[in-house]
Amino acid sequence: MTRPTSRDVATAAGVSQATVSLVLGDKWHGRVSARTADLVRETATTLGYRPNLAARNLRLGTTRTALLVVPALTNEFFARVYTGAARIAAEHGFGVVLYPSPDGTGPARDPFASARAALDGVIASSMAADALHAIGGADLPLVMLDSDPTAGRAAAHVNLAMADGMRQVTEHLLTLGHRRILHLASAIDSWTFDIRAQALTTHLTPHTELRTVRAPLTVDGARTATEAALAHPHDRPTAIICDDDILAAGACKAARRLGLRIPQDLSVTGFDDLALATAVDPELTTVHLPAERVGEQGMTALLAVLEGTPWTAPDIPVTLIPRDSTGPAPTP
Repeated sequence: MTRPTSRDVATAAGVSQATVSLVLGDKWHGRVSARTADLVRETATTLGYRPNLAARNLRLGTTRTALLVVPALTNEFFARVYTGAARIAAEHGFGVVLYPSPDGTGPARDPFASARAALDGVIASSMAADALHAIGGADLPLVMLDSDPTAGRAAAHVNLAMADGMRQVTEHLLTLGHRRILHLASAIDSWTFDIRAQALTTHLTPHTELRTVRAPLTVDGARTATEAALAHPHDRPTAIICDDDILAAGACKAARRLGLRIPQDLSVTGFDDLALATAVDPELTTVHLPAERVGEQGMTALLAVLEGTPWTAPDIPVTLIPRDSTGPAPTP
């Protein structure tokens, strides 16, 4: 069966090919009546017409492709970011190429012989802006997700309310009576973890003891670091605030190995609300980060930049999800 063309749509609708192009390119406002636009769209749907994107891109000089750079594919958060970005991209005839940086949050090498020819823009999640210099040169539009809004050459930023998430965690534990807290911090040097550490310090009460231990972002790395931190019973914390659910899972394993009950002897909190948070026992108190919403806003921001429209938005709210891994501080 021959694939219908724009000429076929024009003939069936009784309009010119130029009108079909305007309507299907969403450039008809003020130039074609709404009634005619509806007729063209209905006719195209009836005929099963699909625009030849390759030919259109050659005419426009664009690829309708965005690159999403993430530190790793093993973290569920970044998979959700991609899902959100791809959803918005598809609604606008764009594709999204997912690229894990070979060096994590460090410098990302250009995956293309010529990014400028292969891409319309770059979205980078939880990366430093200066880690992206090799991709696309200075003229390729860049949207940064979960990153320092004051740094780099980004045309737009999309951030979560990370500081508020840590505030919610801290106030939750203080309300439960905890005054000796261990911060199990990610060993990854990045803005998103720095913000969490700053917020934690800001919201503690004057008589609260805080100790910080850094750990690799793995379950085993977190378990090892936590076991060392809990080795001396006389100065053990009553609660552990973890930068990530993965770290929290490692902290819980360490507690069990030391014979500590959660939450009766030790409360543990996470960050992200990954599937892991409800897979552990007891289920994890954690901060829910709407990662798909981050991806959606990131792609929306890139589309706005490509259209020459300024884009700003408030930080995306996050929510503490109390579960069974936290409880009242144990009696001294």
